[in-house]
Order: sequence, then C-alpha cells, then structure tokens
Amino acid sequence: MNGTHAARFEHVNNQLISEFSKTLEMFSLNKTEAQLFVTLFFNDKPMTLDDMKEALGKSKTAMSNATRTLLDYNLVEKVFIKGARKDLYQAKKDLYDKFMKTYVKRWLDALDQQVSSLKSIQSDVNDSNIKSDSLNTKLNEAIKFHHSLEEVFKQISQYDQ
Repeated sequence: MNGTHAARFEHVNNQLISEFSKTLEMFSLNKTEAQLFVTLFFNDKPMTLDDMKEALGKSKTAMSNATRTLLDYNLVEKVFIKGARKDLYQAKKDLYDKFMKTYVKRWLDALDQQVSSLKSIQSDVNDSNIKSDSLNTKLNEAIKFHHSLEEVFKQISQYDQ
C-alpha cells in the first residue's frame, strides 16, 4: 500500500470502528469496550493486550479492564495458540445472538431486582400503616410498568432460542 492509500484505509477503518461501536454502546458497553469488541471482531487473528493497546491507542490497563468485561459478557474468548507466550483473545463471531442474549438477560435481571425493591417498599408502606391511596397507586403503577417491560423482554428472549 502506498502512503495515500494506507492513510485512507486507516481513516475508513477508524470510521468503521467508531460508528459500529456507537451501536454497541447502546447495549451498555462503554466506549472503550465497544471499540475493543469491534476491533477484535474485524481482526483476522487473535490479539494480545499489547496488540489491542497499539490498535486503539489506549493503555494496557484499559485494554485489560475492557477485555475482562467482554469476557464476563461472553462476547470474547481467550484462545490458545501453541508457542504463544501471551494471552490471546478474539471476539465471538455469532454477534447478534451473543448481544441479544446478553442484553435481554441484563434487562430481565435488572427488572427482577427493581420489582423486588418496589414490592419491598410496598410491604414497608403496608406494615407502617401509611394510609395513602396516592402512594399505593403510584407503587402499583410502577410495579405494573416493570412487569410489562419484563413480559416484552421475555417474549424477545423466546425468539432467540
């Protein structure tokens, strides 16, 4: 590649990473995690933390933290290559399935926690003999809202199975 072609390639590659990572940020990844996932996803070979650091111009600590999060979300995997002295990572390629399952599970977990908290508040209100139709109505509406969201995400999760 000549200098001009290489510079244009680099510019387009950076735009691709930037735009694709914006979509992934909607799935509650931070900017660094999203950029790292996109970089790993489009890279043909597994990468070390040093490779990631070089590709994204971020610190090795930032790459380590982002990799750990992506591993926790089951979006990347550690790979073994004989003779490699450093840990290598690659993105899991079944992108839609991985993101939807992770995203839906996180929503369902959060909604379950919120409903539990709201019911606990409702129980506290009832136990303290607070007589407020307005407060009880608000609590019931909040619980109903969360249950409605829960149903939507359960329906989405059924499509992915």
